[in-house]
Amino acid sequence: MRSQLFACGLLLLLTLRAEGQGVPDSITAEGVPAIPSDLDEALNRYQNTRSATFQGWFGDRREALIETRFADTNQVHHVAFPGGARTQVTFQRERVLAAAARPGHDQFAFTTDQGGAENYQILFADTRTGALQRVTDGTSRNILGGWSNDGTKLAWSSNGRNGKDLDLYVASASDFKSAHRLKEVVGSWSIADWSPNDRRLAALEYVSIEETYVHLVDVADGRTETLTPRAAKGDATAGYHNIRWSKDGRALFWTTDHGTEFRQLVRYDLATKSSKRLSATIPWDVEGYDLSEDGRLVVYVTNEGGLSKIHIYDLTKGEERPGPQLPAGQVTDLAFRRGSQEFGFTLASARATADVYSYDVGSSKLDRWTKSETGGLNTETFAEPSLVKFRSFDDREIPAFVYRPSPAKFPGPRPVLIQIHGGPESQFRPGFLARLNFLIDELGITLILPNVRGSAGYGKSYLKLDNGMRREDSVKDIGALLNWVAQQSDLDAKRVAVIGGSYGGYMSLATLTHYSDRLKAGIDIVGISNFVTFLKNTPEYRRDLRRAEYGDEREPAMKEHLEKISPLTNASKIKVPLLIVQGKNDPRVPLTESQQILAAVRKNGGPVWYILGKDEGHGFAKKKNQDYLQAAEVLFLKKYLLGPRE
Repeated sequence: MRSQLFACGLLLLLTLRAEGQGVPDSITAEGVPAIPSDLDEALNRYQNTRSATFQGWFGDRREALIETRFADTNQVHHVAFPGGARTQVTFQRERVLAAAARPGHDQFAFTTDQGGAENYQILFADTRTGALQRVTDGTSRNILGGWSNDGTKLAWSSNGRNGKDLDLYVASASDFKSAHRLKEVVGSWSIADWSPNDRRLAALEYVSIEETYVHLVDVADGRTETLTPRAAKGDATAGYHNIRWSKDGRALFWTTDHGTEFRQLVRYDLATKSSKRLSATIPWDVEGYDLSEDGRLVVYVTNEGGLSKIHIYDLTKGEERPGPQLPAGQVTDLAFRRGSQEFGFTLASARATADVYSYDVGSSKLDRWTKSETGGLNTETFAEPSLVKFRSFDDREIPAFVYRPSPAKFPGPRPVLIQIHGGPESQFRPGFLARLNFLIDELGITLILPNVRGSAGYGKSYLKLDNGMRREDSVKDIGALLNWVAQQSDLDAKRVAVIGGSYGGYMSLATLTHYSDRLKAGIDIVGISNFVTFLKNTPEYRRDLRRAEYGDEREPAMKEHLEKISPLTNASKIKVPLLIVQGKNDPRVPLTESQQILAAVRKNGGPVWYILGKDEGHGFAKKKNQDYLQAAEVLFLKKYLLGPRE
């Protein structure tokens, strides 16, 4: 009997290998062919690249917390010294999103997801005892705010009161059951920083990327002082971000576009209520910074055309100091180590996955803390991006990054995949493409990643160009990009596909409704198919935030416009093959958005593939699901983009 069972099992295994990987239990796939085994094998190395991101210094020592993945989801790891072993310290089934070390202790708080639904929970971990404790209620959405400077209190924001408004909470580290609502608010508030004496919190009220407000909240009684003027209806608004207290408690630092096109680093004096711009001569956004504990140095990163540049500014001398020499790429997660002039950060570039580094300003020493695996691939051969600019319908220049395959390996005009970012107030930033390198290196596809109007990073005027009734102007930018592709001798204008996620999914669908005659195929990942139904069904805590960007569907004229431009209204115009991807638990773009566009496009009679992640949310976070999705995407592109030109 055992031999018969073994023989049956062996036969099943050989059959699966011959036919390819089956669909995971966590996935529902409709219309998707079986994944061939040779494709699984070809993708394997690209699916086993890792990355590491800096989560802060640990235990008031020269040790780091990082986030990386060794199994199915990202978890927190501890690294004791540069190049040291990555020791896993969280073991959640779901992804961990952020960690914050408790000052003076071998403990930290972290946030974790629940099935992709983004009702983030905060947990508390003690690495000495192994104790793990949930801080929040297990059902609401919670945003980690951080520890008090003395390590005795933890603050966060939560919509636990009504499921909509993000109130402010504080708890004692000795008893998290002491958690109490410090301030009840209307809207979306978050904790930015504790004052040096831990008596007040700096809090940020978020209305939209273009409109935020800074408040100071008394920890004892919740009394609030608003520092930034509230705009009257119709007045210009400003964004304030990255709020930090000065080390002497006399000032706040923040980045703002108030009175300027770009976010500048500003020191705001609390006594005189005057501001000093520290980056006024740099015509780019400051996107992140930190202050040394002695208050002498500020290190900040500018976003210069999509690439990061580190600046080190001496506040006592009023001058810039030299910084590390780094490859062109992305720098994030800056944080000074207490009692030092050393700061940690994450760095990623086209030929190097994200890893953790530190730089000591005093000694000018650069250390690498992690060296993440890249599936055994030679990353030195990966394509590096070139920046191009093309003219759109109104003669405006639109930037895009182009990744071309090797002409020696892939001669002649190459097929094109246009990938459009989400947001919409986001920006494609050239860094490590990871899995996407397979399309370039193995299939010979040219990737084009445009930053259409409405993208961040190019000034607030550019950011506003797609607002309200101008939503489809960004779709016209893709039409202009198709014109540019047709003019390039190394690109095949007869073989072009489009892909996007979230708002980029809407852009992909909208592009298909406008330009199906110029495209071979499209992929929509968790995209909006109808703005009115999206605004109706997205969670209440997000609804007003999205109305600030897309328009208020409760106004008859805006509702009519949103219905008119929605892909669902124009689904009959999609005449090319379409792959639709959705997370069942998506709290941002609900499942109904993919279901209704799927039903509508099927009526056109063309090929439609549908992939549903049953344990996923706004995109796929688990490796096994990512692996299957990538294999299906590649199979889709091989069949419909790389096939015959006509």
